[in-house]
Amino acid sequence: MVANKIKSIIFEIFKYVSLILAALVALVPILVCIFTAFKTNEEYASSTVLQLPKTFAYIENFKIAIEKANMLRCFANTFIVLIVVLFASVLISAMTAYVLNRFTFPGRGLIENLFLFASLLPGIAMQVTIYQIMYKLGLINHLYGYMIVLMGTDIISIYIFLQFFENLSVSLDESAIMDGCTYFGIFFKILFPLLKPAIMTSLVLKGVSVYNEYYSSSLYLQNAELKTISTALYTFTGPYGNQYNYICAGVLITIAPILIFFLIFQKQVYSGMAAGAVKG
Repeated sequence: MVANKIKSIIFEIFKYVSLILAALVALVPILVCIFTAFKTNEEYASSTVLQLPKTFAYIENFKIAIEKANMLRCFANTFIVLIVVLFASVLISAMTAYVLNRFTFPGRGLIENLFLFASLLPGIAMQVTIYQIMYKLGLINHLYGYMIVLMGTDIISIYIFLQFFENLSVSLDESAIMDGCTYFGIFFKILFPLLKPAIMTSLVLKGVSVYNEYYSSSLYLQNAELKTISTALYTFTGPYGNQYNYICAGVLITIAPILIFFLIFQKQVYSGMAAGAVKG
């Protein structure tokens, strides 16, 4: 009894210590970023990263970050890309999952296995081939070319929608067909409205990925006027040093929209993920 109680106490201590350490690992970089964003150049050069700024009213770094990195234009480019890519990605993924789940045809199993195989390949390994195709089609340095790359079949979203289609009874389709509804009508009028949790989950996962996407943005959008928000902060890096007070101010500006979005829609995000985890 005593030995078990001691083990239980040790386990509880270890659990809470681990949680505190994990929280510190997550919070310390954010705190450092906040402290640095409000420091002047002289203050940053003469203080440690964990030292508080003299005042949190110094916002010159934010003004410089917005103006020099042209962040307003970058935000506009990013939101245009987000709207188009998310709309196309959700529609393509949902329709692909609908076909794979509701229809039986030769090669269906092969297609599903190819999707699984594609999800195991690192994206960067295919960039040479993709870049050559993009270059020959004249899609480099065009927002629509960059959108085409991002709206390509999203494997994760397909599996999310497949899971939800498993929970929708086939009798819905059969009843609609008996009433004279077409397959497109079944999908858009009956099934698609029932996929709201899956749509929200897919939008969040894909949206965060697109918003934070750096490699493809820097590769396919080399024109300064076409930069997205993920590459805007590169303005303050250079061979002679990095201006971290401006970078941190830009990081906070960049985080703000996605943080506001999460705070507003967190209930839908959690409910969508929870619903996708339950099969019944």
